[in-house]
Amino acid sequence: MKHTPFDRRDFLKLSGVGGAVLASGLGPWGQSLAASGEDFFFVQMTDTHWGFEGPPNPEARNTLRKAVAAVNSLERQPDFIMFTGDLTHAAADDKERQRRMTEFKAIVGELKVKDVRFIPGENDAGLDNGEMYQQVFGKGHYSFKHKGVHFVALDNVSDPNGLIGEQQLEWLHADLARLDKTAPVVVFAHRPLFDMYPAWDWATKDGAKAIDILTPYQNTTVFFGHIHQEHHQMTGRIAHHAAESLIFPFPLAGSQPKRTPVAWDAARPFKGLGFSQVDEHAGTAQPKRRPLA
Repeated sequence: MKHTPFDRRDFLKLSGVGGAVLASGLGPWGQSLAASGEDFFFVQMTDTHWGFEGPPNPEARNTLRKAVAAVNSLERQPDFIMFTGDLTHAAADDKERQRRMTEFKAIVGELKVKDVRFIPGENDAGLDNGEMYQQVFGKGHYSFKHKGVHFVALDNVSDPNGLIGEQQLEWLHADLARLDKTAPVVVFAHRPLFDMYPAWDWATKDGAKAIDILTPYQNTTVFFGHIHQEHHQMTGRIAHHAAESLIFPFPLAGSQPKRTPVAWDAARPFKGLGFSQVDEHAGTAQPKRRPLA
């Protein structure tokens, strides 16, 4: 199987996209994928907030299109693209919400990669328990396999209380039960599954139950959004990685009284927007940030 190398220049083209991940960097199993000629990469985009307008990003109507163009320009296209929630910015008016979702879907429809997947954020699903989101994008939680890796997409936002819910947790347990405990598992969620900073709603109230279900699986990685910044954390052997937002950054948790967007810097307009590359060295994930500017 012949592969086109995915080099640093292509990573730099992804500036502002939100995340780029080499499958060969997702743990020891990734190294075996590469050795067998089955290495691959996918792109994670998160928190695009289509429809947002305001001082934190006066270029808000251009950044999503810029991200689409950046991915389309890659010499080697990703195997698939995952949007990890807050595809659109919330609107109280149902017609406006529908318009934003429709516009977002049309813009990302210009991607060369046609295997494009989604999970909701609270801005997409929190107002109606995910009803409109599911009409436009489909089910909020599901699983799929790609080149020997088991992928799980969780919905921890449609419940306005920030819960995954017992029914979905039972589904997760059953979905994983047929796997060997050494099987490679990648999980996507919008909110962090661990209690990063509950005072700013940076948590999932029953996320600990999901982590308990995932813990027996020895090669598990979780990718999430919601916090609009790069973050890396371990819960036991599970590595959790957050990608930066495509719309505006948030400050570090607890660094100020309220969770408000970092002010736009005209001199460095894309400060805090970027993507992360995750590499594996000696059995330990070593994330590298690729800033936009």
